[in-house]
Amino acid sequence: MARTIIDLSVNIDDSSPSEPWPAKIKRQTHREAAEHRASFYGIAPDEFPDGVHLIVEELNLITHVGTHIDAPYHYGPLSEGKPARTVDILPLEWFVAPGFILDVTHRKAGETVTHQDLAEALARIGYEIKPLDIALIRTDAAKSWGKKEYQEAHPGLTKEAVFWLHDRGVRIIGIDAYSLDKPFKVMAEEIKTKGVESLSPAHRAGRVKEYCQIEKLCNLDKIPKSHGFTVSCLPIKISGAGGAWTRAVAIID
Repeated sequence: MARTIIDLSVNIDDSSPSEPWPAKIKRQTHREAAEHRASFYGIAPDEFPDGVHLIVEELNLITHVGTHIDAPYHYGPLSEGKPARTVDILPLEWFVAPGFILDVTHRKAGETVTHQDLAEALARIGYEIKPLDIALIRTDAAKSWGKKEYQEAHPGLTKEAVFWLHDRGVRIIGIDAYSLDKPFKVMAEEIKTKGVESLSPAHRAGRVKEYCQIEKLCNLDKIPKSHGFTVSCLPIKISGAGGAWTRAVAIID
């Protein structure tokens, strides 16, 4: 059987302008590796085979750089009235499951995506959501990846939109944008008129109903069908963490 794997993950880049808290990557040459490790083996750098050795990279970054999973613990200490689960103890079955795409590209940067928007998008593709399906929200904000404006290029879901998906069995909601919520600048302005309850409603929904996000997806427009594919987005196992990086892919048989 033919199989196509579509990469849904952005790179972790050194000092990416799309990241407000970008990664810093310290690299070395193979010759530098030989010089650094020579004393460990009690030999001279030139004595390594070919005069070079095995390189490593040193990264300094937060768990929310690049394509990553937000675990319930990221949202707050409690979820559904119980201690919120961290990324290392969530069910692995959540992260390898059938996926479907909801196209909300008609909602522009800073606008609101409601549960009605999601219901209409679902009706357009004629799909019935099944328990543990992974919902992928397409905004096309990913087209701005690599630029500073990426941080402000997306709409945001309401709390009710998250609940609507959760009530249908979805536990993983992914988006091809910086966040499932509106851009920081938009939320800061809304606080002035709507109060702090307008801050990060999609994230805070996870305090009421347990679910995870995948943020900073890409290539949703490259998936040739709206459903009938598998998403794999297993998170890196970081003890006690509220988030972790993932190499998210769509698998089409």
